[in-house]
Amino acid sequence: MSLGVGAGLAAVRARIRAACTKAGRPADAVALLAVSKTHAASAVREAHAAGQRAFGENRVQELAAKAAASTDLEGIEWHLIGSLQTNKVRELLAVPGLALVHSLDRERLADALQVELERLGRDLEVLLQIHATQEVTKHGCLLADAPALLRHVVARCPRLRVQGLMAMGPAEGDPAPVFAQVVALREELRASSGLPLPWLSLGMSGDLEAAVAAGSTLVRIGSAVFGARAVE
Repeated sequence: MSLGVGAGLAAVRARIRAACTKAGRPADAVALLAVSKTHAASAVREAHAAGQRAFGENRVQELAAKAAASTDLEGIEWHLIGSLQTNKVRELLAVPGLALVHSLDRERLADALQVELERLGRDLEVLLQIHATQEVTKHGCLLADAPALLRHVVARCPRLRVQGLMAMGPAEGDPAPVFAQVVALREELRASSGLPLPWLSLGMSGDLEAAVAAGSTLVRIGSAVFGARAVE
């Protein structure tokens, strides 16, 4: 398994470099988030040994368990990429090494995070999750509703530091038009808010190259690093 995780990371890093070159972007323009959901904590250790430092999880409980089992790993950071329920906010914010939440998609969640962050006396970096496809299985704030959500966060949630946008491409078909919509939305939000919004979390194992071509700065890669997902 160790060889597999290391080889998977090397292959994905090579794909990212090649995609950056093709898009005329610097080789280090796109960060890799290794999505370890359903895989054992030992797989995280193997990836860390191969130089990976940023890991993503979909569920708060699994994130908390793996983070607790990995506190001895130098420089490790954790990202929540799945939907977040307000009743899980306190558990999430107790996770050691929590660096970024990709799934801020509604005002009520922003308010719940603000209350707990104020209690803790700390800030949190977040991305607005955008629902840019018509697929009912996906979550996020609709494109048209994103400006109002950002205004709410800026006005009412000073402990939240919005760093950009996250979105998923379509399950089938060309992801480029979806990614282009998200990129255009970021430019609109930059202009209206004055925030730099440096992060675009776009692209997974199947559409990495299209995401890099569109301007993604972070790709969320699971199966191409860790292999087939374990049964949930």
